[in-house]
Amino acid sequence: MRRLLRLTAVFVAAASLAGCGSIGYLAQSASGHLQLMRAARPVPEVLADTSTPDALRKRLELTQRMRDYAIETLKLPDNNSYRRYADLQRSAAVWNVVAAPELSLQLQTWCFPVVGCVGYRGYFDRARADAEAAELRKQGLEVSVYGVPAYSTLGWLNWLGGDPLLNTFIRYPEGELARLIFHELAHQVAYAKGDTLFNESFATSVEQIGGRMWLQQHADAKAREEYARYDGRRREFQR
Repeated sequence: MRRLLRLTAVFVAAASLAGCGSIGYLAQSASGHLQLMRAARPVPEVLADTSTPDALRKRLELTQRMRDYAIETLKLPDNNSYRRYADLQRSAAVWNVVAAPELSLQLQTWCFPVVGCVGYRGYFDRARADAEAAELRKQGLEVSVYGVPAYSTLGWLNWLGGDPLLNTFIRYPEGELARLIFHELAHQVAYAKGDTLFNESFATSVEQIGGRMWLQQHADAKAREEYARYDGRRREFQR
């Protein structure tokens, strides 16, 4: 499901709380997000930079057309999100740690103010995520650590520049790139505290419908064929 590929959390907001984890965890959450924001540059600035590779320039131009489409056609928020770009020099935005009792499908949850309870803990540093995983395994839990290409701050941090485009997903197939952007923007439209099933179902519906419309109306035959192969592999895996 899409929630295995996304992280929806407000790390800076979480730093105001008590009872949701160690001070060290909260500190890495806040500092990690701020470092990501500092790495982001306005897309026009990146496009005007003569050192920007042509391939990246074309992808950024594509995302801005998608962003305009999200506003004008899908009626998604018109704000600063995805108007800047950050190269994080790593393969994931964050790493999620998930855990469950042996042979159980019920995830352990952690609770935060604002976003409610979620079935993961996100880390901006892979070593910290692995250390948390090791501690959870000592408790007899089965644990997995996986990279997450993007996450949403739900629009609450647009005053800091909004959620940026990242090197971790900028080269996705066109259809998948559109779906990711539409998905994360949908979280800014509706988000129910503590209800992961609703939140991800709503955002996934928006991304599926919006992605299909984008491919039909704006993508060329090559992009549609590329996405059909990509989506076909996903559907085969799910089956």
